[in-house]
Amino acid sequence: MTLLHDAELSAASGHAALTYDRLVAVNPGYHAHLRRSARRLRLSRGGAGLRLLDLGCGTGASTAALLAAAPHAEIVAVDASAGMLERAAAKSWPAGVSFVHAPVERLAEAGVAGPFGGAFAAYLFRNVTDPDRTLALVRSLLAPGGRIGAHEYALGGRAVDRAVWTAVCKGIVPPAGRLAGDADLYRHLWRGVVEFDTASAFGGRLRRAGFSDVRVLPMPGRQTGITHTFVGRSR
Repeated sequence: MTLLHDAELSAASGHAALTYDRLVAVNPGYHAHLRRSARRLRLSRGGAGLRLLDLGCGTGASTAALLAAAPHAEIVAVDASAGMLERAAAKSWPAGVSFVHAPVERLAEAGVAGPFGGAFAAYLFRNVTDPDRTLALVRSLLAPGGRIGAHEYALGGRAVDRAVWTAVCKGIVPPAGRLAGDADLYRHLWRGVVEFDTASAFGGRLRRAGFSDVRVLPMPGRQTGITHTFVGRSR
């Protein structure tokens, strides 16, 4: 199977939107890890006075994590999948949270303009056709000193990391995907991760994109070597 990107991935995600929340609810640590990554942005004063961008918000899990870390910020959450975004927007949110339907490369056409004090992206960069171009776009939307946080499945580079990821995907994810009628999307998940950057390589990609103070932070427990937070600062 070829990897899904752009319109194909948005369509597959839209189909999965109805069952997505139920599937991630049984993923141990899914929401806690998102909240940990959002806290690692180290936004001061609960985000008071900040505009924050949540890229690839899906059904709103990353938005909720960002809101927990910065309850006083204005948050603009965007996603290319209309189905995912509809599920997100239907949930209860404070007045400072808004949702925009747009792929990341067409934010300007959707009226999303900087500067933002921070950007958060969960499971986004391995799913875009050109991650370098996307990082450049995000950097252009950040104010000087603005922070970027990426929460991503990016393997640590050891053989055991790939083996554990493969075991999870082959033994747990495909059956769940088939039951939900979204087998292609979950096959894409396995392949997209093993073909994406290792954690150290993506950290280097952030540095080449012009971000400073880049840190690569693993998740604890059994997600170590599989899930990482990447943080940096716009110059």
